[in-house]
Amino acid sequence: SSWWSHVEMGPPDPILGVTEAFKRDTNSKKMNLGVGAYRDDNGKPYVLNCVRKAEAMIASKKMDKEYLPIGGLADFTRASAELALGENSEAFKSGRYVTVQGISGTGSLRIGANFLQRFFKSSRDVYLPKPSWGNHTPIFRDAGLQLQAYRYYDPKTCSLDFSGAMDDISKIPEKSIIVLHACAHNPTGVDPRQEQWKDLAAMVKKRNLLVYFDMAYQGFASGDINRDAWAVRYFIEQGINVILSQSYAKNMGLYGERAGAFTVICSDAEEAKRVESQLKILIRPMYSNPPLNGARIASIILNTPDLRKEWLVEVKGMADRIISMRTQLVSNLKKEGSSHNWQHITDQIGMFCFTGLKPEQVERLIKEFSIYMTKDGRISVAGVTSGNVGYLAHAIHQVTK
Repeated sequence: SSWWSHVEMGPPDPILGVTEAFKRDTNSKKMNLGVGAYRDDNGKPYVLNCVRKAEAMIASKKMDKEYLPIGGLADFTRASAELALGENSEAFKSGRYVTVQGISGTGSLRIGANFLQRFFKSSRDVYLPKPSWGNHTPIFRDAGLQLQAYRYYDPKTCSLDFSGAMDDISKIPEKSIIVLHACAHNPTGVDPRQEQWKDLAAMVKKRNLLVYFDMAYQGFASGDINRDAWAVRYFIEQGINVILSQSYAKNMGLYGERAGAFTVICSDAEEAKRVESQLKILIRPMYSNPPLNGARIASIILNTPDLRKEWLVEVKGMADRIISMRTQLVSNLKKEGSSHNWQHITDQIGMFCFTGLKPEQVERLIKEFSIYMTKDGRISVAGVTSGNVGYLAHAIHQVTK
């Protein structure tokens, strides 16, 4: 018998399954609202102008392809920390942080998870919001940590269950790990307001929890990099030494380049040096050193004033298009004569929207209208365009009236 005869067929990835079914569909009006990647108003993938310019600069300089250091490109990690923490951040200016380059958001989260598994001695428990990004669970579980949950989303109102979250967090054992989405919560698009973030910070501090921020959408959520990083910066100002993962997939459109970063805020610069040494020891047997090209592109954009300025305009353009699609979807639903309250669609933020559609309604959208999404009713607003928003509204009205 074969060495691998005992290996069972694994379940298909739910989002890739949606895409495969979409590809097989022959309906000319078909829509794929499953995939978490930005599309322009013609439904096409979008490469930012500042990215094209950075690539041209790299090409003209005839740069080499040597290995990066284990911790990544220094100009990139420094600029990433500054982007997240803010140029006036005390933690940034005093050097009491360490940032290493990671393989986009997923890889950065995994570095962090492995670091926690090896060095966070107080607890194995990681508390995720209910629901959270699907990949959070296997990332932490495969690193040897235990998954727990706290209430976050209220399906009845399609908004934040703030009292439920506060109640659950107040009962989390001290010195546990809690994961927070810095902005544009995936999959719900529901974020706490600043006043609520303040209450969450006070509760986290009171319970003495280690906060792991996942920031995959800085700039892409509201269109303002400072507003989107507000929670992270506020927690640090309150004396909460967080750890943080960043991704440039969405906000620079660098999906396949795999550009990201992992940061630990330490008590002083000396501690940061020790932590950095151990992060390198973790990374070396995982992939030796990170990929060069995406970090180079992001670094040039962040460190070249003209390109940075252009990037800020382009990222706001992407955020604004998504915000406008939300508004257009709601106004088209009203036009169709829908009597439901769709305010949650415009209240939510970022690439994703939890529509509140039930699995049987999603099933009908797929079967009758060729509109594809995951069973939980999450849609990628990036897949909505001014050309198809009317059709989408019509279809949603038909299955919800």
